[in-house]
Amino acid sequence: MTFDKNTNILIVGLGVIGGGYAAALTRAGFSVSAITKDRETVDYALRHGLVRYATTEIDEDLIKNANFIIFALYPTVFIEWVEKYQHLFSPGTLITDVTGVKGSVVDRVQSFLRYDVEFIAHHPMAGRERSGVEYSDPEVFVGANLIITPTEKNTREAVEVIRELGKILGFLRITELSAKEHDEMIAFLSQLTHCIAVCLMTCKEDENLVAYTGDSFRDLTRIAKINEKMWSELFLMNKDALLAEMNRFIEEFNGMKNMIEADDRTALMEKMKYSAEKRALFDKPKKRD
Repeated sequence: MTFDKNTNILIVGLGVIGGGYAAALTRAGFSVSAITKDRETVDYALRHGLVRYATTEIDEDLIKNANFIIFALYPTVFIEWVEKYQHLFSPGTLITDVTGVKGSVVDRVQSFLRYDVEFIAHHPMAGRERSGVEYSDPEVFVGANLIITPTEKNTREAVEVIRELGKILGFLRITELSAKEHDEMIAFLSQLTHCIAVCLMTCKEDENLVAYTGDSFRDLTRIAKINEKMWSELFLMNKDALLAEMNRFIEEFNGMKNMIEADDRTALMEKMKYSAEKRALFDKPKKRD
């Protein structure tokens, strides 16, 4: 598939990520349509010019005319949608998804997908703690990371389409991982961090916490404002990898606890120094004047 301004793009699911993709692609001059479940979302997207057309209906002509379909749905909903409506895809259509787990999604979809349609998975490492199209912002993709998870069933042409998509959206680093490697990495970088934030918010009951807190607690728990429906699904679909990372974290946390119990300041300082050095690697480079 050739990816250019003549490509008819269909986005299925206009939430915070789907809405951000729609806004960025429309701004770049692409023709973008959308199918999403809520009428309010359709009205918002049209009112703010995120798409040229949107509907809550399964518009057969809209699907058939799409060359490139981007799914921004929960993993199980995505799988069910493709299984139910793939007969409407035109031959040669390229489909992709933005779901946060790949191992239990990619193999499943590629196992039943029509031979004349290609599915190439990717994951934008950007988003917001709130859900809904009204919180979408294409700027969150600028300078962020994007992971592509090709399999032996994918063509290099499909991978290059996603690379080009990533560049248009403004992603800085675009990498390729297997679905298994992706899920192991995401279990640590994304899912574990959300687990920690949630547990920080729920481990202490004190009605005065809001009056006492400082920026460190607010910064660390920002992602605790979580979409419970989506994240619980992601956690359970990546259960083995997430549990392994949770156990690793518990071991590390207990090690620090032991240092404090033993009044081992030297060990604590060394750990903090190492932590600070590693964290500096994640700082975004400053823009030159």
